[in-house]
Amino acid sequence: MQYAPLTAAANTYPDDAFAAHVVALVGSRLCHDLVSPLGAIGNGVELLQMAGCSDGDEMRLIEDALKAARARINCFRIAFGAAGASQRVSAAEFAALVADIQTSSRLRIGLDIEGDHSRGVVKLVLLSLMCMETAMPWGARVMISQKGRDWRISAQAERTRQDPALWARLDCPRSGKAETGASEVQFLLLPLTAAELDRRVIWSMTETSVEIGF
Repeated sequence: MQYAPLTAAANTYPDDAFAAHVVALVGSRLCHDLVSPLGAIGNGVELLQMAGCSDGDEMRLIEDALKAARARINCFRIAFGAAGASQRVSAAEFAALVADIQTSSRLRIGLDIEGDHSRGVVKLVLLSLMCMETAMPWGARVMISQKGRDWRISAQAERTRQDPALWARLDCPRSGKAETGASEVQFLLLPLTAAELDRRVIWSMTETSVEIGF
């Protein structure tokens, strides 16, 4: 895996975009370095299964934890990683990412899209889903739809967690005085990444629904 040199990035991006680019490089590095040990754990589990040690609640717990960790890493590699301008995500890869998200969350996601898409746009979709997961931790039904250049992610749930100050970050990442926690970093990265792609995030929320577009 190759990363863009920081010196080149510093001369290309304005301050906010450069900061987002550095964060993306860190995300790429972390995910890249975690894939190998997870693979080794998976190989170890397979060896135990071949040796007849696959029964028992303990082994099922390990298998479930490994599956969830792999699902999260697959999502994080794109959501928090560096996205090259020429990199594409196929329809099959996109569907696999959605399946991974459903494995590790309470979101049930439908797709109304066609063809392959730039990695940058897919990154926006994943960050949007993470924002929705924050607002709908009890579960929701989500539809991802695309019409030309425009994307819309809409979700319906029995209730939403209202946090106007946090969602205001999508309009302006520097807005408000309250600090954004690590679990909410997607609310900062989504508008910054959208700006890099010459897009603007629009959103709306009610007591039972959330919609994000770009």
